[in-house]
Amino acid sequence: MMIDGTSPATSLEHFSYDNKIVKYFAYATSFWGLIGMSVGLLAALQMVFPALNFTAETTFGRIRPLHTNAAIFAFVGNGIFMGVYYSLQRLLKTRMFSDKLSYVHFYGWQLIILAAALTLPLGITTSKEYAELEWPIDIGIALVWIIFGINMFGTIARRRERHLYVAIWFYIATWVTVTVLHVGNSLELPVSLWKSYPLFAGVQDALVQWWYGHNAVAFFLTTPYLGLMYYFLPKAANRPVFSYRLSIIHFWALIFIYIWAGPHHLLYTSLPTWAQSLGTVFSIMLIAPSWGGMLNGLLTLRGAWDKVRIDPVLKMMVVAVTAYGMATLEGPLLSLKSVNAISHYTDWTVGHVHVGTLGWNGMLTFGVLYYILPRIFGTQLYSRKLANVHFWMATLGVLFYAVPLYWAGWTQSAMWKQFLPEGILQYGNFLETVNAILPMYAMRAFGGAVYVAGVVLMIYNLIRTVRQGSLIANEGAAAPPLEASPAGHRGEYWHRWIERRPVQLLVGATIVVLIGGLAEVFPMVMVESNVPKIEAVTPYSPLELEGRDLYIREGCNNCHSQMIRPFRSETARYGQYSMSGEFIYDRPHLWGSKRTGPDLHRVGGKYLDSWHYQHMQNPQSTSPGSIMPPYEWLLERKLDISDLPAKIRTLQTLGTPYPTGYAERAVADLRIQAKDIANNLRENGVDDPELEQKEIVAIIAYLQRLGTDIKPKPQVKLKK
Repeated sequence: MMIDGTSPATSLEHFSYDNKIVKYFAYATSFWGLIGMSVGLLAALQMVFPALNFTAETTFGRIRPLHTNAAIFAFVGNGIFMGVYYSLQRLLKTRMFSDKLSYVHFYGWQLIILAAALTLPLGITTSKEYAELEWPIDIGIALVWIIFGINMFGTIARRRERHLYVAIWFYIATWVTVTVLHVGNSLELPVSLWKSYPLFAGVQDALVQWWYGHNAVAFFLTTPYLGLMYYFLPKAANRPVFSYRLSIIHFWALIFIYIWAGPHHLLYTSLPTWAQSLGTVFSIMLIAPSWGGMLNGLLTLRGAWDKVRIDPVLKMMVVAVTAYGMATLEGPLLSLKSVNAISHYTDWTVGHVHVGTLGWNGMLTFGVLYYILPRIFGTQLYSRKLANVHFWMATLGVLFYAVPLYWAGWTQSAMWKQFLPEGILQYGNFLETVNAILPMYAMRAFGGAVYVAGVVLMIYNLIRTVRQGSLIANEGAAAPPLEASPAGHRGEYWHRWIERRPVQLLVGATIVVLIGGLAEVFPMVMVESNVPKIEAVTPYSPLELEGRDLYIREGCNNCHSQMIRPFRSETARYGQYSMSGEFIYDRPHLWGSKRTGPDLHRVGGKYLDSWHYQHMQNPQSTSPGSIMPPYEWLLERKLDISDLPAKIRTLQTLGTPYPTGYAERAVADLRIQAKDIANNLRENGVDDPELEQKEIVAIIAYLQRLGTDIKPKPQVKLKK
């Protein structure tokens, strides 16, 4: 299947491509890429040197979501738009539908990124992975995404090329699926301007979140980049796509299967077994279309390997496609329960994710930047030699980043599960497992530093390239007018029919992606028996609720899980395994996806209030060797309870059974509980006359509540 093909016609229409908008997005992806990766490097270094947690706003718990949002939505997001705006115009032989919409899209997206960069370090977060931004920003994302969609579909409507090339299929599926995912996972009820609670709670919220979280990877980090691969790889190699039929199978199978795979993030949790099994089955099925796409990309280069050896653009793209293949093989393997029992909550998962982001998204973005900028500036790349150096720095950076994390993950899992012959845990102190992998964390940081240095080198190379050329803002082009849609011809491949009809393609893609989502989410939301109620479980007290929100603000869930799985090693270490009925009032769920510290679901009552106070003041005083930063500000700041009545009313609206009129009594109850905890602390030597007004008291209240609704049954002693 050829790219940028033209239809025969007797006359040509003259028009121009908008390269200025492509330039803007290229600059943005380069700038935000450097920022996001630098924040990630800081987070990696904080795991080795806790002193680098300089202030409340720069602690790991707050900058980790800043890093992920910058990498996904700022770096990759602008990379998507750069590639789409460049390729879509040329594939459809037309200028973008509206220059104004293009620039509203650009500036709107940058404002969203800026809002994220300001709010996340301030602790304004929903805590939901890859969806941490609060409700006003969610609305902004939806509006800008709709503007992008109008501009894209308007461009398709005014096209001069009848058939839609495979890259455009992936762009369409990306737009519609991200729309569905964003709306579904952002169903929340505002409390105030910067605070909301999600519509779903506990296990339902976990399923909806990972239905979104996994498919954010699928339809933001994968499908649009597959569209870019199908355009830029053949163009850079000057070769046609290897197999048109394989691209059809790749597209439809991928978008149908991917949407089902989200529950594989929740294996061995309190999610019902049927949902876990669905996630596993469809994850394994994903290998086929994913590898079909990878092979279609690599085989496109048949006969062009001599060019690959000298062209840094193709080198970047080959490593990117290979990393895509490796990540999409490893992901399904990690969804096997036997493998997931080893990998989940360890750094193995972190290494796996970064093979995809650094290898697939990063390397393909670099290749596209090296391809586009010289062309829109009418020049040659400033230095092919520097680009080749960048290629090796990026490749080695990925290896030095990922391999130590694989080793760390295997080490963590082995140590967590190891028992002595006497039947007790060999490494009962969780910190032993942390200290064992610190050298691997240091090597990961080194790999990240090499990768970031390569980005700096690329930016220098691109700046010099831009300076030696001149932007072709409106690139002249000519093409025949659009032909009338022909009737189906005898022997014509059936897929040609839908390729000529973007509305039908949009509807078909929407139906395909909705099937899996509805089949998984609808029963969990509508069938009450999927989440059995436990009579002993009651709503959080006002002070516990405020403490939970502080826990979310500080990003504690980035390092601590609240989900004890039914493994001997976990019940021996933490206590009784977690049950779905315990989480019915948890908005949002805080099950976590990584254990840098121990699980906290049964921490309530395990330590004295004074232990928690000292642990927050100086973690090393209670846990020698801990890499947790101190949280002195919790001991100094007064608790803001101005929104407490609104929080109670909002939760009542969502179904939390607080008594009628309780919002008016909540503050009084909070003060009573706070005074009790403050008195306990004073009895243990804490000298602060305003202690009951401090944030630390609320955090302690929440931690002491965790897991206490369900008391393990005492062992029955047999009579002699």
